[in-house]
Amino acid sequence: MKQPSFWSLVLADITDPDYTHVCIDVLPAHATADPAAWARRLLSAAALPRWLAGVLSLRALLTGRSLQCDALRVRHVEGDEALVAVDGRRFDVRIGIGVDEEMALVRVITALRFKGAGAQLMSLPVRAALPFLMRGMIARTRRALSGVTL
Repeated sequence: MKQPSFWSLVLADITDPDYTHVCIDVLPAHATADPAAWARRLLSAAALPRWLAGVLSLRALLTGRSLQCDALRVRHVEGDEALVAVDGRRFDVRIGIGVDEEMALVRVITALRFKGAGAQLMSLPVRAALPFLMRGMIARTRRALSGVTL
C-alpha cells in the first residue's frame, strides 16, 4: 500500500501561499487519467455553472475578447499533475490538477499569492465562492470524462 503523502506543483511554484484550497474527488471508472485532459476540461466554459458562463460570455462580448482565456492553459505537466499558472496584477494563482490512477482520486489544489494591500480584500468573493464552484466544476468534469450522460 502506498504511504500517505502530500505534494503538489502548486506548492512548489508558490512556496508561501496566502490562501489555499484543496478539493478531492473520486476518479470515475473509464475516465482518462491524463491530468492535462482533466485540467483542460475542468477549466473550460463547459464546466462552469451556466450563470457564470453567461456572465463571462457577456463580458467577452462587451470587451471584444474571446471567452477562451489563454491564461487558463496548462503550463506544465509533471507525473500525475498538470499546473495552470496565472500571474495577475493583484494576485498570482496556481491550480494543480492531479489524477492518482492507483488510488482512483482526482485532486484540485488552488493557491493564491496576494500582491499589495488591497489584494486580500479584493479576493474575498473568489475565496468565498471557490469551494462551491470547484465542487460543481469537478462534478461536471467527472460526468463529461466518464461518458455519463444526463
